[in-house]
Amino acid sequence: MEVRIVLFPETRMAALEHRGAPAQEHATVRRLVAWKLARGLGDPARHRSYGLHYTDPRTTPPGAYRADFCLSVDEDVPPNPDGIRTLVLPAMRCAFARDVGSRADNQAARHLVDVWLPYSGEVPADAPLIFHYVNVGPQVRPADMVTDVYLPLR
Repeated sequence: MEVRIVLFPETRMAALEHRGAPAQEHATVRRLVAWKLARGLGDPARHRSYGLHYTDPRTTPPGAYRADFCLSVDEDVPPNPDGIRTLVLPAMRCAFARDVGSRADNQAARHLVDVWLPYSGEVPADAPLIFHYVNVGPQVRPADMVTDVYLPLR
């Protein structure tokens, strides 16, 4: 798997926190998608979809698992009853790898953390693993899903 060092740009996001079992993430994502569609933010080139993964689902008890599901936005999110908040990721240096296939088994994330990082000489930053869901929607078959994974580095 190819790994490159890149600069992830500062990105303003509308974020919805997920806490609990990874198997329940889809319900959180559906809430964010409903919010997105109600506001006409459906252009995937302008409003990119992200997941910020703070904990490793392989080693974290389901009750302590945490991720934010996000949508890039141009302006801050006003207060709302949906629990969507503004989050700004700063520009940061990252290791990057692309995963193609079902998001249920992200090989790029596993490769970055388990294979590449221990031998890279790099130190991870105190920041979540960033998943950019390049293609989203019900028309995307699992085999065709593309996810760019960014591992923040010091």
